[in-house]
Amino acid sequence: MKKNLEIVVTNDDGITAPGILALAKAAAKIGSVTVIAPDKNWSASGHQKALGRPLRVEPVAFPLDIPAYATDGGPSDCTALAGLGFLNKKVDLVLSGINPTANVSRDITYSGTVTSALEATIWEMQGIAFSLDAGHIKAKEIDFSAAEPIILNIISTLQENTLPPFTILNVNLPYSVKKDQPEYIVTHSGERIYRDELIRNVDPFGRPYYWFGGEMPHGDQEQGTDCGELTRGNVSITPLTLDLTAYDLIDPLKKWEWKKQ
Repeated sequence: MKKNLEIVVTNDDGITAPGILALAKAAAKIGSVTVIAPDKNWSASGHQKALGRPLRVEPVAFPLDIPAYATDGGPSDCTALAGLGFLNKKVDLVLSGINPTANVSRDITYSGTVTSALEATIWEMQGIAFSLDAGHIKAKEIDFSAAEPIILNIISTLQENTLPPFTILNVNLPYSVKKDQPEYIVTHSGERIYRDELIRNVDPFGRPYYWFGGEMPHGDQEQGTDCGELTRGNVSITPLTLDLTAYDLIDPLKKWEWKKQ
């Protein structure tokens, strides 16, 4: 490595989640690590930000004597704190995860794991989101150990290269690495098929309430997609950008007849 990286590790599952410990442990082998994470689970929080209220941030004990802070803010807030100088030092890299389920296809728009890494780019920090395709395993039984060499390889590779501004890497890892050297495939977003349903019920006081339920979604198996390569046991590396503009529609939209009311 050319320099000692200043790294912030965060997540959307909360500071006590086993995935963040695995990520911080790996990152500590390659740089100076500080953990800033939510004090509770913020899964599927998307790219939110705490506005109009104070943020509480408290130092907490963390394994391996890694400096750590818990906040009542969400994942993006954790990254913004680092970017805006909470640590009184320049942070080079924000690592988010390890999420215990994959973040592929349209899931990335819901993911606090991904959006906390995207938040890093706003403050001129590099960002990588790490997710493990272990959704079929109970959370307490997930073994994150096989992810470490992959994480270290990806961080090392990033440091030898440069991402464009406002761009991150969204990395999805297979749970069972079937090869001694897993394939690293640069991918694009695939097709995620949702089978959600609205479950209606009534509480003991006669008031209606609702759950989003249904069967688990599944993805395509095409070559080159995040869903497909993950299915084949490969490491999926998808470049993501904050710029959501559909550039191919700009010229067609200019030809529409926009009527003034």
